[in-house]
Amino acid sequence: MVSEAQIWRWLAEVPDPEIPVLSLVDLGVIRAVEVGKEVLVKVTPTYSGCPATAVITLDIEAKLREKGVENLRLETCISPPWTSDWIAAEAHEKLRAHGIAPPRKGQPACPRCGSANTTRLSAFGSTPCKSHYKCADCLEPFDAFKCI
Repeated sequence: MVSEAQIWRWLAEVPDPEIPVLSLVDLGVIRAVEVGKEVLVKVTPTYSGCPATAVITLDIEAKLREKGVENLRLETCISPPWTSDWIAAEAHEKLRAHGIAPPRKGQPACPRCGSANTTRLSAFGSTPCKSHYKCADCLEPFDAFKCI
């Protein structure tokens, strides 16, 4: 029998398909794991229309099947809705190192130079959960993860 802790460790190896520098666990979309007669994984997408939801489900299933989990059920949970507060604290540095400003209230700081002298260019960046900004100091464009 596999433990809940082991399932969490395996899920921490599954990258987010849109932001592969983060795992699904880092992103906070894995809401719960229950181990009994079956392994139940509860997933909350970043928003209800997230185009990556199907891929996320397939990636979770593939990882756990690869590890020998046979009796598996995935459940999509949309209540409570996902919030950027669920992103793990250590994931903020991973985002910054990858050139994406982590979510924060107010104006995002440039992930390259740290300046708060930034301007939003577009409400949508490379994915719907990010906005596109430009730093007025280093002049670099960057995505900023939206506070949701």
